[in-house]
Amino acid sequence: MTKGFVLAIHGGAGVLPRAEMSPEREAACHAALARVLAAGETVLARDGTALDAVTVAVETLENEPLFNAGRGAVFTRDGTHEMDAAIMDGRGRRAGAVAGIAGVRNPVHLARAVMERTDHVLMVGDGALEIARDAGLAFEDDAYFFTQDRWDSLQSTLKMQADGTLDDDPARRHGTVGAVALDRAGNLAAATSTGGMTAKRRGRIGDSPIIGAGTFADDATCAVSATGDGEAYIRLSVAHEIDARMRLAGQPMTEAARQIILNDLTAIGGSGGLICIDRAGAVAMPFNCEGMYRGCVKDGDKPVTAIY
Repeated sequence: MTKGFVLAIHGGAGVLPRAEMSPEREAACHAALARVLAAGETVLARDGTALDAVTVAVETLENEPLFNAGRGAVFTRDGTHEMDAAIMDGRGRRAGAVAGIAGVRNPVHLARAVMERTDHVLMVGDGALEIARDAGLAFEDDAYFFTQDRWDSLQSTLKMQADGTLDDDPARRHGTVGAVALDRAGNLAAATSTGGMTAKRRGRIGDSPIIGAGTFADDATCAVSATGDGEAYIRLSVAHEIDARMRLAGQPMTEAARQIILNDLTAIGGSGGLICIDRAGAVAMPFNCEGMYRGCVKDGDKPVTAIY
C-alpha cells in the first residue's frame, strides 16, 4: 500500500434554488450524501479497490430517490424511464457503459457487467438487458422507479413546453450521480449514472455513458465524473480534456478542471459541474451553476458534504 484513499461523490448539479430548498429537504440531501460516502469509505478503509468503491457509492446513489438515477430517475416525455451509466477502471482504462435502458435496478452494475463480461464498452437495448439477465442482476417493475416529484416535474415541464414558457432551470436538466476514488494501492476509478433530462426525447443519450465526456479514469492522471448539460459535455469531451491537459500540457488537475467548467463550458452556454481526483489524491469539484450535491472523504479525515 502506497498512500491514503480518497473518495468524492456527486448527486448532480441540478440543485433546487436556495429560495426553494426547505430545511427538511436540505437535511435529507446531506444525510443521503453522508450515507453514500460511508458506503464507499467502508470499501476503501478495508483496502478495497477504487473500482469497488465507486460501484458501491453509485449503487447507493441510485437507491436514493432524491437523486436522478436508478430509483429517482426522471421521466421521458413519453412517461417512461431511459437510464444511462458508465464505469471506468484507471488500471489499463477498462470501461463499460449502457444507455437507454429500463428495468435494471442498478444501472451501474450493468455497466460493470459490460466491462467484465463482454468485449465491448457501450451497449444499449435488448443486448444490454441480456447481459443483465446473464449476470443475475436485479430487475424492478415500473412502480419501483416511480416517484411523485419526478412525475410532477414531467407534467410541469410538458405544460411549459405546450405554453411556450419553458425556462432554463438546471434542476430539470442536470440530474446525474457519480463517484471517483483513489485507493490505497494508488489506483483510480470513476462511475456515473443518470436518468437523463426531464421530458427528454425517446432515445436521447447524454454524456454520462460516453467515455471521455462524462466519465473517465486513468491511473496516470485522474478520475472524473461529470454532471450538467450532456450535449455540451459531449461536444467538449470534458472528462478526457482534463486528462489531456494534465498529460500533454502538464497542467495541474485542479486548474484544468476549473478552466474547463468556468471558461470552456460557460463559453458554449453549458452549465454543470464535475468531481475529479488525481493520482496524488488532490480533489476538485468545480461547478458554474447555483450548486452541486457533493461530498468527499479522505483517509483519516471526517467526511464533508455540500450543496451550494
